[in-house]
Amino acid sequence: MKILVKNRKAFHHYVVLEKIEAGLSLVGTEVKSIRDGKVNFADCYAALESNEMFIKNLDIQPYEKGNVFNHEPKRKRKLLLHRREIVKAGVSLDEKGLSLIPLMLYVNDRGRIKVELGLCKYRKNIDKRQDMDKKEASRTVRNILKSMK
Repeated sequence: MKILVKNRKAFHHYVVLEKIEAGLSLVGTEVKSIRDGKVNFADCYAALESNEMFIKNLDIQPYEKGNVFNHEPKRKRKLLLHRREIVKAGVSLDEKGLSLIPLMLYVNDRGRIKVELGLCKYRKNIDKRQDMDKKEASRTVRNILKSMK
């Protein structure tokens, strides 16, 4: 598994409750742009529409050498999931405050581009500050122990 792009801000803004692996329905120039790492996860989410799951606002920049055959950067893209996974995710999305956020894009063993989605709940500012305090405390303890050696 080779990670192409990671959504680091998702782990800061959200609490990830569950992870789902899904395929993406892409065109050729999108695949080339993703492999070049020209992807932006800002304001990106997955939604259920007429019993199908779509990823919206995933910004894949046009391929430099794509000329006429280039793609639209922010089009909605179909997620390739089994029916039971779609139903399970749809039931979870109906709960208040939960959303499906893409966490990373990667290439699996067979050369397919996959997206890892996280069933997330928005993290409050208080929780963010507490996490930063914990990380800072562990960092200082680690530095003190390192200096004692």
